[in-house]
Amino acid sequence: MSAHGIFSIISYQVVNTGFYSPMIVSVYKSSKKADTYLYIEKRDDFKPVPKVLLETFGRPKFVMMVALQKRDLSIADKEKVMAKIREQGFYLQMPPPEVDLLKEFKQNQG
Repeated sequence: MSAHGIFSIISYQVVNTGFYSPMIVSVYKSSKKADTYLYIEKRDDFKPVPKVLLETFGRPKFVMMVALQKRDLSIADKEKVMAKIREQGFYLQMPPPEVDLLKEFKQNQG
């Protein structure tokens, strides 16, 4: 088999499996909701995001572009983020629920 033939096979596998093509997404911070982030596939393309969500989210403030396969996320599971983006075109990261330390203390006192 020629070198060109081998290259064609490798190219076919890369394109069809998506293995070597990282998902690069744009991340935006909410101007209205603390610690709330929106991940989309294309920078400044908010078409997949419902208008009601954008109204609640406020004016998106660009934070960064990130290759999800190459970076761990602090709160969100990157596999879940990628799946949601493929499924609906965006992923909304909400802040973790606040812990009520007083309530927790009272429960532990029994």
